[in-house]
Amino acid sequence: MIKYLLFTLLVVQDLMAYNESPYKVVHQTDTYEIRFYEERLVVQTQYTNQNNGFRKLFNYISGNNKQSEKISMTTPVNVTQIENEYVMQFYLPSKYKPNEIPLPSDNSVKISSIEPGYFAVIRYSGFASDKNFYKHRDVLKSDLITDNIEVIGPAIKATYDGPFTLPNLRRNEAIYQVGWKNPL
Repeated sequence: MIKYLLFTLLVVQDLMAYNESPYKVVHQTDTYEIRFYEERLVVQTQYTNQNNGFRKLFNYISGNNKQSEKISMTTPVNVTQIENEYVMQFYLPSKYKPNEIPLPSDNSVKISSIEPGYFAVIRYSGFASDKNFYKHRDVLKSDLITDNIEVIGPAIKATYDGPFTLPNLRRNEAIYQVGWKNPL
């Protein structure tokens, strides 16, 4: 019975896998890695209530846009805190070019892009709680300072799995954009 349950969970987990932005790992330590990402297109919203932010973006990809087009879910979902507000972002599938993206119907939802760059990433499992994120964010920042790597942006919380994924199987990341001195 236990084997069947574990097999089912793994199969369901695999079926729920979403596309994610490709990257190249350019440096790796025991704690973190530095990745290079090309430009990425996102849909984003600013909010003070997390559920409201997610709902707006989920509605957009569910067809609540000016073209009534459904858009595939991608990972991760990024959240960045800027003063007392948060910015939540969903990455858009790579098939979209800037002039082909369905326009949002909701004025608080915006299309944007993330410029190419280097990002330091620490991966962790468990719940995507603020406490768990802050702990890993602080470890990452401390290691970057120790390794003399310049942090050039605010911390980003990235979550990859839905709420029904078992905590020990969840993939979360704390991320900082960095000034990496050893380009590709």
